[in-house]
Amino acid sequence: MLADTFQRLNTYLESQVIGQPALVKQLLIALLADGHILVEGPPGLAKTRAVKVLSDCIEGDFHRIQFTPDLLPADLTGTDIFRPETGEFTFQPGPIFNALVLADEINRAPAKVQAAMLEAMAEKQITAGRHTYPLPDLFLVMATQNPIEQEGTYPLPEAQLDRFLLQLNVDYPNEASELDILRLNRGEALGVEKPEAVHLSKEAIFEARTAVLNTFMAEDIEHYIIRLIMATRQPERYSEQLANWLQMGVSPRATLALDRCARAHAWLHGREFVTPEDVQVMAYPVLRHRLLLSYEAQAENISPDAIITSLIEQVASV
Repeated sequence: MLADTFQRLNTYLESQVIGQPALVKQLLIALLADGHILVEGPPGLAKTRAVKVLSDCIEGDFHRIQFTPDLLPADLTGTDIFRPETGEFTFQPGPIFNALVLADEINRAPAKVQAAMLEAMAEKQITAGRHTYPLPDLFLVMATQNPIEQEGTYPLPEAQLDRFLLQLNVDYPNEASELDILRLNRGEALGVEKPEAVHLSKEAIFEARTAVLNTFMAEDIEHYIIRLIMATRQPERYSEQLANWLQMGVSPRATLALDRCARAHAWLHGREFVTPEDVQVMAYPVLRHRLLLSYEAQAENISPDAIITSLIEQVASV
């Protein structure tokens, strides 16, 4: 079964990306839900490795783009090149024309470059000159941000953060995982044979996406998703504290993302139906980058995750 194949893929990725099971699972959910993922965490936590290992398992090309302050939109999308031998301009595709794209340290690039990247993510096409070019049918972007360094960066505006399906915060692995990483790295340097990789065709991925969309969601679960979303827009209905913490609620994109990601989470765990727990687990990566916190919440050092936890506790699931 296709779901079993994705389970084996999850196991294989966890064996190659040690100590980051949440990153592996959310990457697969983004792949199944046809969305993009924003990952925030210190350097050296296998963010690049995770996408690279995934690209080795699926049919499609991988490209890593290092975002820098001098990057131009055409460096991503490509541009028209004049060919003297023909006297014509021909389009030279940029690195964004790949199935898997790692946008490394996206907040180091200026606004024009970020806008070009996010437009491509939303529309799955780019425009150069007077022509529009479609991106690959299978197109997944994982963008990273380094939370340690803020000097010389261009933070993504809230409206553009909304284009990401998920945001994941990664942290350092524990002691046991660190030892496993050391041994895995030494084994790779010595040429020790790896476990056999799981390979997926594009057709299998598209079939899995259809299966995810067909995963049963009861009407009560749909209403639960709507209640959670509405609670971010009308927090005063639930508590004065929530109202003080939230300056603005989330957009309908969050509703669509939570629906699709909850279905993907259920399907990935071998279930044919969605439970409230699927919605609650996915509420964190779906909502944390979309909530606009008040100055009071920021002054009290209240995290988006703490607000989401409060929402889940106060909004009835049935």
